[in-house]
Amino acid sequence: MTAATFEELAMPLFDQLYNFAHWLTQEHAEAEDLVQETYVKALKGFSSFQPGTNFRAWMYRILRNTFLTSRSGLKVSANVPLDAEDAPELPSAGGTPETIYIERSQQEILQKAIAELPLHFRELLLLCDVEEMSYQEIATALSIPIGTVMSRLARARKALREDLRKRLGG
Repeated sequence: MTAATFEELAMPLFDQLYNFAHWLTQEHAEAEDLVQETYVKALKGFSSFQPGTNFRAWMYRILRNTFLTSRSGLKVSANVPLDAEDAPELPSAGGTPETIYIERSQQEILQKAIAELPLHFRELLLLCDVEEMSYQEIATALSIPIGTVMSRLARARKALREDLRKRLGG
């Protein structure tokens, strides 16, 4: 298989992989580095990819393993952004300031609740509910049995519901 084939398969996944990396790392620059390292490793190992298998799951597995490897060292260095690219975006037009504030507050509460979940719950929720991967794709990407995917996902959703109830006073 050629580099052109790799590019044809890998480039449509870039935004999805970046979003997943950003959720995992919680930091813009670190997510960019993680995705870049994932693409480098995937290109180097592309000859080992089995045609006919799930390329998307293969890429997610590389990204996840790269992330976990980066966290397994004795000291994880923190990236400090040197520019203002991480500045918050202005809300898009549409709606009153009050509705924009309420929507943004609810989104921040949800994002904070997801971010505080244990990694094994957070990654399942993101892959299933944000990236819309099938249970089989998730099982392949995370190298776990499909039954484990389903049970962890149920526990993750329950933990998220309970956390949101506490946060929202319900």
